[in-house]
Amino acid sequence: MWGDISIAFLLAFVTAFVITPYTIRLANKIGAIDLPEKRRINEKPTPRLGGIAVIAGFLISCTYLLIVMTLEKTFNLFGEEQYFHKLIGLLIGIIVLAVVCFIDDVKGISAIIKLIGQIIAAIIVVTFGIQIDSINIPFLEQTLNINNNSIYVYIISVIWIVSITNAINLIDGLDGLSSGITLISCISLIIVFTMNQSPIIAIILITALAGAIVGFLPYNINPAKTFIGDTGAQFLGFTLAVISILGTAKTYTLLVLIAPLIILALPIADTLFAIIRRIIKGKSIKAVFSPDTGHLHHKLMKKGYTQKQAVCILYGISACLGMFAIILLESGIWKAISFALMIIAVISIGYKDFMKSKEEKK
Repeated sequence: MWGDISIAFLLAFVTAFVITPYTIRLANKIGAIDLPEKRRINEKPTPRLGGIAVIAGFLISCTYLLIVMTLEKTFNLFGEEQYFHKLIGLLIGIIVLAVVCFIDDVKGISAIIKLIGQIIAAIIVVTFGIQIDSINIPFLEQTLNINNNSIYVYIISVIWIVSITNAINLIDGLDGLSSGITLISCISLIIVFTMNQSPIIAIILITALAGAIVGFLPYNINPAKTFIGDTGAQFLGFTLAVISILGTAKTYTLLVLIAPLIILALPIADTLFAIIRRIIKGKSIKAVFSPDTGHLHHKLMKKGYTQKQAVCILYGISACLGMFAIILLESGIWKAISFALMIIAVISIGYKDFMKSKEEKK
């Protein structure tokens, strides 16, 4: 297994690293450039098609490895779990989402059109069998089966996929932020899946995603040579959401389903606050689709932190959340809570100085 995992990571890494310079040239050629403006952080025009390299790294690595594993008979792609059918659905969903986002990165489209594209891609994946259909509730010793009513399966699964897709996309505001947070989430999920004895397909996919991100990050860390764009950011969120469902397919315990929520709590919380903030400010549901500068990374920048400092702070929060989820799954609630309290206690020591702006520190 570990040999396959290593191949998944390395092949995705090399592919994304080699292809990224070509995406930069393509973006410059067709005009997919992020221009400086009030809401954006970049100070110079920056290409924004890096997501193509991440997608290519992921798909090439997964395709190669799954074919080899099937030929070696170490993995049954056509067994009763119907993984071939499910992966075809994932591929079609990625293509639909990538086409919509590519158009947005090149020419720009409305937020509603992008949302429709996300919903269509999610419905395709769910229709092909990647679904949340039952949850074991610990302590109550019973299982909540929603498989008997397919409408609930579709609604819950589609909402989960679309929500995580948007959560990663909305936090994509600083060099290396969305890709780095997704990488931390991937590492956390690899550990969670391994501990949970999740299907090997989920471990391979999440490892390939991590490898593709690592291959792209050298070009995306501040000062960024290229941005991941909507094509990449939405792909990261979409794929994370789908893989998390596949990873919990063996045992739908409540803790296993909660783990991805905890790991992705930072982008999810940022998205929820953005929705509430925009509705209150705009006094209408339509305001949800209006971009603003109230995200967590914007607030840190307004406090006087540099891009690198703000990104490192958010990386640290994501890593702590990932560790909390791992401890919760392995050792239980009390150890996880004690870990969280220790982190909070240490942070609180320097909280006042930490949150001061540059002007206040002078």
